[in-house]
Amino acid sequence: MIIEPHIHMFSRTTDDYQSMYRAGIRVCVEPSFWLGGDRRYAGTFFDYFRLILEFETVRARRFGIDHFAAIACNPKEASNTRLVDEVLAGMGEYLDHERCVALGETGFDQINDAEEYALLRQLKIAQERALPVIIHLPHVNKSAGIERTVQCLRKVGMDERNVYLDHNTEDTIDMALDETRCVCGLTVYPYSKLTPQRVSAIVRRVGSERIIVSGSADWGVSDPLSLVKVVEYLKADGHAEATIDRLVFANAMAFYSRSPNWRPRFDLKPVDPSEFQR
Repeated sequence: MIIEPHIHMFSRTTDDYQSMYRAGIRVCVEPSFWLGGDRRYAGTFFDYFRLILEFETVRARRFGIDHFAAIACNPKEASNTRLVDEVLAGMGEYLDHERCVALGETGFDQINDAEEYALLRQLKIAQERALPVIIHLPHVNKSAGIERTVQCLRKVGMDERNVYLDHNTEDTIDMALDETRCVCGLTVYPYSKLTPQRVSAIVRRVGSERIIVSGSADWGVSDPLSLVKVVEYLKADGHAEATIDRLVFANAMAFYSRSPNWRPRFDLKPVDPSEFQR
């Protein structure tokens, strides 16, 4: 049984949900993300938040998967500080939604002052609501990104056990584990991020105690079955069952259990398509 802790199902097809269920994925968390173009109005954020909290939850349940979401202003859209302020001012009702289990993903993209402003404000909001936080490390210049992220966590006095610091690689994982108390994410993509082979090597070196693996699976070349392929590779590469369970189930379960809305169901069954196409 697998928890997919970070996946953007808004960009995926119903066939992907069917494949995920057949492969053993029973629960997923969908963080807010960039939709391919910068939004110009706060209302378009709010419509999107409602979509992933409500429609996407229903769509996933039809295919036997319990879907939760995380709400945030993504770092790729943090340059317009006025818009960020408008979005954060109206974000409360979505953070309070019964299907919201975290604030995220926030963090850095270009590693600039506007992104830091948005990150700091959202960290404080998460603290006020006692919500876990999903933080996005930048795609490039990751070492500078994680250093500035850690500085931000310390500025607001964040309880780092409530932070899922995602998109680590070999360049950041040591700092993430040694200098923070965060749960540390490894993201698997066919080309642009980690491979199962690289995950295996990282885990063999640093262990699995605070590591979560995700597929993310957005608009680009990605794979909603990345975790299944990681499990297969780790088994073949000699990792213990307990290690694999921590990476794709137990650690995610423990992290999201910090949210009051985390009540996953692993017993959902797919609905006959004829029942929801009427």
